[in-house]
Amino acid sequence: MIENIHFEAAKNSDIEGVIALQDIYLVSNMTEEEKASGFVTTPFSIEQLQEVIRQEGLFIAKDNNKIIAYIFAASWQYFSQWGIFNHMTPLLPGLTFKDFNLTDSNTFQYGPICIDKKYRGKGLINPFFDFMRIHLLKRFPVCITFINKTNIPSQKAHIEKLKWTVIGDFQFNNNNYFILAYDMNQSSL
Repeated sequence: MIENIHFEAAKNSDIEGVIALQDIYLVSNMTEEEKASGFVTTPFSIEQLQEVIRQEGLFIAKDNNKIIAYIFAASWQYFSQWGIFNHMTPLLPGLTFKDFNLTDSNTFQYGPICIDKKYRGKGLINPFFDFMRIHLLKRFPVCITFINKTNIPSQKAHIEKLKWTVIGDFQFNNNNYFILAYDMNQSSL
């Protein structure tokens, strides 16, 4: 199934497709049963999408010109417009990952990633992640993300399939999260 899929850095003309996919998997739009398959928590506006595209931090997967997945990967400065990231960024220097001194300038925030459920479990996540990794490797040696502890599908995808390392956890707005890190010099394939 993934042989017909291609990856690219998003353009403004892709915004409508990204929003359509986002709306399907946005946690606030899902039933409890649907959430068990994974969800995204942050809704992005057209303006926010235009800015992340300008910073070359939005990646998409297409099947026959239809957007079937996206990955956000942007600077902490970009993500500072949401409170959870301002809570998390000061934690970076106190975290340990390999020999890296983690800061808000040598790391970036990865996520959310959203894959249409028809394409999940088909081997898409590794080559898609690697496409993003190669694009950002020159700018950042380490990738950081956080996953809600209730989002088991996302934990399995990142820890088991992509081999991310859990380096900490935190609580924000009555939710519990794992903090994960990834060495950008390592291929996920």
